[in-house]
Amino acid sequence: MGGTYQGRLELTWTNKTKCLLARSDGTYEWVDPTDYRVAEVRLLQPVETFGNDPSDNLLIQGDALYALRSLQQIPYYRNMYVGKVKLAYLDPPFNTQQAFAQFNDALEHSVWLTMMRDRLRSIRDLLSMDGSVWVHCDDSEQHRLRCVMDEVFGPDNFVATVIWEKTDSPRMDASYFSGRHDYILIYRRSEEFTINRLMATDDGTHYNQVDSNGRRYYRNPLRARGGQGSTREARPNLYYPLIAPDGTEVYPKLPNGGDGRWRWSREKVERDKHLIDWVRGREGWTPYYRVYEPEQRFRPPETIWLHTEVGSTRNSANEIKSLLDGQSFATPKPERLMQRIIHIASNPGDIVLDCFAGSGTTAAVAHKMGRRWVAVEWNEDTVQRYIIPRLRKVIEGQDPGGITESVGWEGGGGFRFVKVAPSMFTEISSRVVLAEWATNGLLAQACAAQLGFEYVNDPPFCGRKGKLRLAVVDGMVNPDVVRLLVKRLSEEEQLVLCGTAVDPKAREELRRLRPGSSVRKIPSALLSGYRYRPPAYEWDDNEDSEIEIPTMPLP
Repeated sequence: MGGTYQGRLELTWTNKTKCLLARSDGTYEWVDPTDYRVAEVRLLQPVETFGNDPSDNLLIQGDALYALRSLQQIPYYRNMYVGKVKLAYLDPPFNTQQAFAQFNDALEHSVWLTMMRDRLRSIRDLLSMDGSVWVHCDDSEQHRLRCVMDEVFGPDNFVATVIWEKTDSPRMDASYFSGRHDYILIYRRSEEFTINRLMATDDGTHYNQVDSNGRRYYRNPLRARGGQGSTREARPNLYYPLIAPDGTEVYPKLPNGGDGRWRWSREKVERDKHLIDWVRGREGWTPYYRVYEPEQRFRPPETIWLHTEVGSTRNSANEIKSLLDGQSFATPKPERLMQRIIHIASNPGDIVLDCFAGSGTTAAVAHKMGRRWVAVEWNEDTVQRYIIPRLRKVIEGQDPGGITESVGWEGGGGFRFVKVAPSMFTEISSRVVLAEWATNGLLAQACAAQLGFEYVNDPPFCGRKGKLRLAVVDGMVNPDVVRLLVKRLSEEEQLVLCGTAVDPKAREELRRLRPGSSVRKIPSALLSGYRYRPPAYEWDDNEDSEIEIPTMPLP
């Protein structure tokens, strides 16, 4: 067919061009992509560490999108995680129009699709080139999710759809069909993706021959199977006579009498003739080659996973109850299921990410299997009731269930627990402004005093020195913050902007908008006495822009 074609195959939905902001109650707000809050990078506030070696593992409480963006943008975390996550596993709310105790699972389709798309985009940038993402879902959104993942990762990077038999018995009260399976969609980051095979589960009885050394093997016909008619002209190097034990010549004849071919070339036959067995039958001699039983037999993963192999929802529910004193969780996954996923898609020492952590199964299994992990869960009650108690038992060697015995886990390691900071932005009379908490208070007073500014409580500013205005931001200073503040300056004023973390692009934007102004980063020495001790957020720039403040008691 001729002609010119336009457009591309894609899934469209309501408000696809917009973005979502997550609220603290688990609901979402539609906003324009240019909204200041969309590009906001929130700090990760350290809360507590657990175990003897917490540096490798990270538990984040807060919305997944903010957490993923922080891992991407804050240099301390960016250097650790961007392009280095080997496996991302997502078990999001399925949008089944049901209400669970732990989360709101009744989102309209367009909200759910936008929520997933934006998180998958962030995950793509965190994945290593040989990494992969596995997304758990059911029939509610599976067909639409596949289209979204094609769009984010490219259809050529689709790997497989796994069907997990999640229940071990039918639901007798089902109106039509009793659903017994979930899906897991698998996409790779690039062609560099590789997998680990599974141990063979067959009994090996087909290795029914034994050589003089006691090694088992089976015989495979040396004549290639399949095809009718002559293959002599197509593969002349594989059509030649072999000499049988009685000296007769044997050609690779097909059952219909046509010319076939051998599987091996003449050179390989000569090199590996010790592997050839001759068997005499009614039609004469037939050559076979030996296939020896390996010491360890492996098989490729298949796309149907039975509950007898990886566990069911009944198993996972019992694991949670026995581990956490009878407490139940709505949708836990069995540890054997996560063990298989983590085994296939990662190796010891690799980073495993789960941004819908739920009861913490992914982190617990990854820990027992010697992987590093990052787990994100927005619900604080879930973190405190399920994830932290569970992971503490793992590192203390007090978790006897799940895969503990099969992997020989005895405890060890640790993790850091951090929270996503609240937004620096707020909305007043339909206008987005910097929140008062982020631009006022003890931190602002301390900075004003150290820099010689008169402290003035005039949000978003906190100090004045002639025509200089001082603004102190307890968060990430980026170009959006700069533009908001410059709008509040008079034409003759300049700005000194201090932040607990600074994007180099913010400096460029401030120089462009208001020459003579400056951006400075507040060091951790001051913060240690103010609110919390953060990681060393360092940007790769050559400017000496930190406020030199010694450790001191704050006013």
